[in-house]
Amino acid sequence: MTSLIFTIINTSMIFFWALMIFTPKSNITQKMISYPYVPLILSFGYVFFLGQVPNIFQADFSSLDGILELFKNSTPESAAAGWIHYLAFDFWMGAWILQNAQKRKISHIVIIIPLTCTFMLGPFGVLLYAIFSKVSLKFKINE
Repeated sequence: MTSLIFTIINTSMIFFWALMIFTPKSNITQKMISYPYVPLILSFGYVFFLGQVPNIFQADFSSLDGILELFKNSTPESAAAGWIHYLAFDFWMGAWILQNAQKRKISHIVIIIPLTCTFMLGPFGVLLYAIFSKVSLKFKINE
């Protein structure tokens, strides 16, 4: 059951990211990015998996050694919770990128690479967006 729930959550994210990349102005995409619906849904999966991790609240998050110990003692449930944590925040940043670009009237073609990188590499995509958006505005690559 754990594997099935994880697979459903993980696979469904491709659909949500595809909406942002391929249909950025559709009604469903606009509704999806206007409120954190997707991260909220992911929160249920996160809580489900986190609730199955023994001693999670005893973990030492204040040091690198504590984090390494946490990973050393990881379980499928803790790995799933960690991955869903990444999915939720990467998506949140992707939605922000799309909203910010639309507000600033940056051409969607300019943000496809940063969005894709945010989906796959999280903070690196956000960094790319910061760079691409500055260049786009400087050279007036607008919609």
